[in-house]
Amino acid sequence: MTVTTDLPARTEAPTTAPPGEPLLRLRGLSVAYGPGPRVLDGVDLDARAGELLGVIGETGSGKTTLARAVVGLAPVVAGTVTVDGRDRTGLRGRALRAVRRDGAVQYMFQDPLRSLDPDLTVRRLIGEPLVVAGTERAEREERVLTALDQVGLDRALADRTPARLSGGQRQRVALARAVVTRPRLLLADEPVSALDASNRNHVLRLLDELRRELGLAVVVISHDLDSLAGVADRIAVLYRGRLVEEGPAEAVLEQPLHPYSALLAASAPSLLRAHRTDLALLRTPAQAAPADAACVFAHRCPFADAACRELPEPQPHGPERAAACLHAPDWRAQLSR
Repeated sequence: MTVTTDLPARTEAPTTAPPGEPLLRLRGLSVAYGPGPRVLDGVDLDARAGELLGVIGETGSGKTTLARAVVGLAPVVAGTVTVDGRDRTGLRGRALRAVRRDGAVQYMFQDPLRSLDPDLTVRRLIGEPLVVAGTERAEREERVLTALDQVGLDRALADRTPARLSGGQRQRVALARAVVTRPRLLLADEPVSALDASNRNHVLRLLDELRRELGLAVVVISHDLDSLAGVADRIAVLYRGRLVEEGPAEAVLEQPLHPYSALLAASAPSLLRAHRTDLALLRTPAQAAPADAACVFAHRCPFADAACRELPEPQPHGPERAAACLHAPDWRAQLSR
């Protein structure tokens, strides 16, 4: 189904996903900002309640665009976005404002210093989504303080402004602001990229604890596999706007099916030892990639050949695993030679 940005506002009533269905479902999701190439192209992806899904890839892979498309901040040109049983594709105007007011989906921006109003106190920043939702003042105050407790911040910080907080504290304020509406889905865009190791681990543990405690579906956007190892249930790998692999986190990290996933794993400090012998070959420039290759990774892939003229769609490889590589998993045999 093709969706353009000039569709009329849709006003159908919200529905609820059947039990066991993914809370977030993307089908054929494509995004373009103009007449040029699509930033995302035909992505199918699910996220379940209580699950932490890591979406990884290098700069320009389409990770942030995917998250922004879910909340209506990126122009979807094809495909569908369904959250909790409701198709949100192409919502505009009052219909879009209505689904944002319900607070079921929350977005944590990458830089809390820029996304938090410097003139507002922590109390007002966290409570602002509740004001928009029309929550009564007494309940709003109680929920703000509860949110501070949930992210491990002292209630005494409620009357400070962002400038009087550390980087780790600001990120936890952003997290408190996101969970205060009691959302079903939380999208966290590079939530730890600007933090030191101690704060990075603390924020990741908080995300892990909150999704278990609140039953959230959490999607963490990251370029860093190290930050997701140990907290992600599943990992989806994007490259140049296409989904090239997805599966259980441990399997993707230890036995990648796509050469690009293997290159990312071999480049992660905590995973380097396990993949050290792979790295030299994986960094070898492509020798036999055809000029008209349809595979987006062919120009960097040491295993590319004439077969890569075909567009590889994600194919299943065992339970809950898929990879968009015509040579998966056979290419791995070359790594051991």
